[in-house]
Amino acid sequence: MEIHPSAVISLNAELGPGVRIGPFSIIGDHVAIGRDTVIGSHVVIEGNTRIGERNNIYPFVSIGSPPQDISYKGEDTRVVIGDDNIIREYVTINRASTKQEWVTVVGNKNYLMAYAHVAHDCILGNNIIMSNVATLGGHTVVGDHVTLGGLMASHQFVRIGVYAFISGITGLPQDIPPYMLAAGPRAQLYGLNLVGLRRHGFSGEVIEGLKKAYKIIWRESGRFDEGIERVRREIEPFPELNILLDFFRDSKRGVTR
Repeated sequence: MEIHPSAVISLNAELGPGVRIGPFSIIGDHVAIGRDTVIGSHVVIEGNTRIGERNNIYPFVSIGSPPQDISYKGEDTRVVIGDDNIIREYVTINRASTKQEWVTVVGNKNYLMAYAHVAHDCILGNNIIMSNVATLGGHTVVGDHVTLGGLMASHQFVRIGVYAFISGITGLPQDIPPYMLAAGPRAQLYGLNLVGLRRHGFSGEVIEGLKKAYKIIWRESGRFDEGIERVRREIEPFPELNILLDFFRDSKRGVTR
């Protein structure tokens, strides 16, 4: 374990073997940091925060600060971060409010670029890329293998499905289904995230099946529910299609068209 003499570490903090903490960083009372995590200079980690193993946290990051929610009254809400994440300069990850599960979650192997913001109660999966200044409103849920472009922003309670790609300077007022490409100041869908799906080894058969489903739901059907029913009738089920159709069930803000 290496701790710079200028760092301020609470006696109650839990630090695993191999943790390194740089100059002028502050680690609060209820923080636990896992094995071999590296924390740069001027990082502030506070609140009830649990960070896993082998994370790399760059200078000026803030993790576990209170939610930007005027109803928050100092309750003991949490942040939980998994393993092998890269969290670049000036990223902010707020602890949760009391309006949902009392926890903000960041999974494993995510890359959060400079100035990205993860608001209270967000749930991030694994292998997500958040480009510079990508901003998630409270309660946003992001699936695995999603790419978020620079300067994008999500409304509260938006969900972004697995393997979706959100272009830069894009606003998300509604849910983005799995496997899709979205862009625009008020996001619209532009078909499948074909480049991402091919890079992740999706078969041609699966991609063609998802293309057909997209065409039926968003191009050929006047009503959304009618399109979904047509897909169920006309396309033989396969796991990726089931993920897409299941996504529609739980939407609170509606699905992007």
